[in-house]
Amino acid sequence: MTGNKLLFTPGPLTTSDTVKQAMLRDLGSRDAEFLAVVSQIRRRLLELGHVADGRYEAVLMQGSGTFAIESVLSSVIPRNGKLLVAINGAYGHRMAKIANVLDIPCQTVVFEEGSPVVVDRVRSALVADPAITHVGVIHCETSTGILNPVAELGQTVRELARIFIVDAMSSFGGIPIDIAANKIDFLISSANKCIPGVPGFAFVLARRDLLEAAAGCARSLSLDLHAQWKGLESDGQFRFTPPTHALLAFRQALEELEKEGGIEGRAARYSANQQALMQAMTALGFDAYLAPEYQSHIITSFRFPAHSRFEFAAFYRRLSDLGFVIYPGKVSNADCFRIGTIGHIFPQDIQALVAAIRRVLDEMQIDSAHAAVYA
Repeated sequence: MTGNKLLFTPGPLTTSDTVKQAMLRDLGSRDAEFLAVVSQIRRRLLELGHVADGRYEAVLMQGSGTFAIESVLSSVIPRNGKLLVAINGAYGHRMAKIANVLDIPCQTVVFEEGSPVVVDRVRSALVADPAITHVGVIHCETSTGILNPVAELGQTVRELARIFIVDAMSSFGGIPIDIAANKIDFLISSANKCIPGVPGFAFVLARRDLLEAAAGCARSLSLDLHAQWKGLESDGQFRFTPPTHALLAFRQALEELEKEGGIEGRAARYSANQQALMQAMTALGFDAYLAPEYQSHIITSFRFPAHSRFEFAAFYRRLSDLGFVIYPGKVSNADCFRIGTIGHIFPQDIQALVAAIRRVLDEMQIDSAHAAVYA
């Protein structure tokens, strides 16, 4: 197939034509119009997080979401600090790996991938080790689609006088989050997720006092979060070459979010997408990895059929040839694939995807009526 395919992934995502068209111009990185775009984006992000009152700052960072996570960990945890990561999936493990590579002392509390983080276990770990200064967690663990209880975790972390770092890569913009009310000190997300722009930068919504305290703490020149913020504050410019076209696309994506009714309106569409997906995939005999009460509307993991003719690479390739891109699984204890329900897709696109899945099963000579027998 030639032309655009529909992306049912956790990002990059299908974007609107108008988001793509926003990139069809050039702006200089020091041009007044471009600096105004950067300022607008920073202000709007704070508004979306309900923290546009001076307590928090929005810092844009070139690179993928992982770059921004590394920027936070390497910039705000002091040399005598220690990180605790609550893990129930691959991206929690990645956060801990970043800390280990940076030689930041790191302790983990690991949970089953099909279950959310348990706040009491995190509390026990913090009480047992006063050396822990920072706590990290993934809000929506994209390896499964599970949501973790950030409000309860934030309350516990604040009560115990630690600093709370939340990877909201796959949730910010698609799930309402009141950053201050949830006691989140640093929230990290990306330009190509629930506010579907294009890859090129990520962002950090950070408590201003903690950002100021991070001066001189960075373990990296280019990922120095405090220096990046000071540069943006002083003259509105990035310290190094900014992703100008990605920023233009993101401004357009923010405008389209507003027109849809803000995060609440966007969340309603994503929920409708996920409900349509679950209903149709269940009818085909597929089984979701997560229990319904843990499932987000961001991305859903489905178990492989145990049918002898099912082979994921062929399944994926055939769907891609029809114009539908899904995602391989990232669960360690089960064979799964993932289908995202975010981006510029709608319930009718979900129906088209499921019709393509039905066709591919027929081509692979897999009877969908028997697809519910799983390994």
